[in-house]
Amino acid sequence: MSLISKLALAAIVALTPLSALAHDITLGSLTLSPGWTRATPPNAQIGGGFLTIANNGSEDDRLIAVAAPFSGHAELHEMSVVDNVMTMRHMEGGIPIPAGQTVELKPGAYHVMFMDLTGPLKQGDTLTVTLTFEKAGSVEVPFNVEKIGAKEPSQEHGAH
Repeated sequence: MSLISKLALAAIVALTPLSALAHDITLGSLTLSPGWTRATPPNAQIGGGFLTIANNGSEDDRLIAVAAPFSGHAELHEMSVVDNVMTMRHMEGGIPIPAGQTVELKPGAYHVMFMDLTGPLKQGDTLTVTLTFEKAGSVEVPFNVEKIGAKEPSQEHGAH
């Protein structure tokens, strides 16, 4: 490979947004985006996790469990606002992922709740979270830690 070819290849790699390097994960008929969470202050005990799940199949599925080694336990939650009152509830039966639809776990809606954190979540880190689905099974998903208060994943981490 010539020096010019090597330089051209290096320039392409350097200019490629990291979002192009973040890959969706396929598990059966499900397609999952890389997950993301927010950095936390030093003594925080909870954090939220977010991602998008598309069910490309003809059968409904359900996200039924989540596990994270950096969290004493994790749960699936839904936040909603009705008549100006915010409520959050544990989704004991899981989160439905209807056939042919996409479900977005995002701030202010369905999300993963990481509780009893073992330490602060630090911006720039990537954490591994195991998601378990009723039909598709379990899969490890990378969750990128964004800045405190982030409303969406940064472009570097594959915002969809």
